[in-house]
Amino acid sequence: MSVMFFVAARRARWHAFALAVLIALFTSNAIALDVSGVNVDERTRLANQELVLNGAGIRYAAAGFVRVYVAQLYLPQKRNTSAEIAALKGPKRVTLSLLRDINANELSKGLLGGMRANLSAAEQQKHFDSLLKLGAIFGMIPSLKKGNTITVDLVPGSGMTVNVNGKRVGDVFPDESFFQALLQIWIGPKPIDDSLKPVLLGTVPSNDNSVSNVRDRY
Repeated sequence: MSVMFFVAARRARWHAFALAVLIALFTSNAIALDVSGVNVDERTRLANQELVLNGAGIRYAAAGFVRVYVAQLYLPQKRNTSAEIAALKGPKRVTLSLLRDINANELSKGLLGGMRANLSAAEQQKHFDSLLKLGAIFGMIPSLKKGNTITVDLVPGSGMTVNVNGKRVGDVFPDESFFQALLQIWIGPKPIDDSLKPVLLGTVPSNDNSVSNVRDRY
């Protein structure tokens, strides 16, 4: 009887261990994604509030042959259009995880060009000072390396900040509407990358072209 009890106890412990491993694996997969080698959290916290990943995709250049960065958009709740995101209250975050070395000035030109392509003349005039400040912030950064992260945070009541590798660069942007103007680079009517827009809006799961094509990775 004692032998049978011992065997049953061992089996019970083994089943409990196996279940714990499965739960751990499931939980790990549920909270993190791999996008072009970048570990992307499905949830994060900003200003004591939990944000969910709305979408994460790859910014391509050179007709899809060069991977520049992985863009991630975090919101209080998932939304599928630019208008819905603009109307959503609460903190928001955009993270760019670099997949190659980038000249900070070149990145700045690309981002500012993307904003101008999506903003009306009146909107550009409204955000003129913020556009200059954004350019000046990137001017403070001599170079950006593969693996670096750029995070843009919006905290209602405080403003927008730009952080490089977790450290704030430059002053706070007090105009909170500038964050939505910045988002137009990726989700506006003329996005900087057509394949990235639907991924960030959560209407397409991925724009990774390595599934069907061999691409150079940087």
